[in-house]
Amino acid sequence: MGFRVHVELRAEARRLRADSLTLAEIASRLGVAKSSVSVWVREVDFIPRPRSSARKRGPNRLQVAKQAEIESALQWGRETIATLSERDFLIAGAALYAGEGAKTDGCAKFANSDPRMVVLFLAWLRRFFEIDERRLRAALYLHEGLDVEAVRFFWSSLTGIPESQFFKPYRAVPDSSLRSVKHPMGCLAVVYNSTSVHRRLMGLVTALLTFDGVFRGSSTAEHSAVNRQVVSSNLTPGAPASSAVGGQ
Repeated sequence: MGFRVHVELRAEARRLRADSLTLAEIASRLGVAKSSVSVWVREVDFIPRPRSSARKRGPNRLQVAKQAEIESALQWGRETIATLSERDFLIAGAALYAGEGAKTDGCAKFANSDPRMVVLFLAWLRRFFEIDERRLRAALYLHEGLDVEAVRFFWSSLTGIPESQFFKPYRAVPDSSLRSVKHPMGCLAVVYNSTSVHRRLMGLVTALLTFDGVFRGSSTAEHSAVNRQVVSSNLTPGAPASSAVGGQ
């Protein structure tokens, strides 16, 4: 490639870049390598072209079928669950804590980024345990760039826990590989330091996970093996923290 041709191509590449063409489009139009284009136009401001205003096609047959199945499943779920009895609610909360709560003895702690999960847990905790609201604490886990004050106000309003009872928020280490913040309201941990409450709570969890009805259809040997494993784990109320599995 002669010097004059090189200069002309570089000038044309810069002009096309200023017209909002992508590197790939410029390289294809000029018949040169994309890496060369990248060097030539590095100082040219690039303003992406607005998306076409052409009418989008409607959903295809598979998309329509998928949405119909989802709607049907949601309706089935609503009709199946219907309303929760007192016992239903008790068991649902125990299952929720079994999956998401802290197991270390002495502190009831539930962390989640889904506001619905946090609201359900707190409603359950307040319903079945004698809670001193002044001892409820909340801890925020946030990515860089989130508005701490707005997020704290959001969770305080949602949970009924005063902002004065929030711990200092924890900021995640900035990660350039994250293109967007997945949880715009961060993750909230509800903390209640009470050995008696935590042990009663874990009593429910242990009873749920060792309930005979869960293992109907399995052999007696399988049932016994599972029970031994559960009882020997830290799911037993009062187990030492050193044996914790998934403790927080």
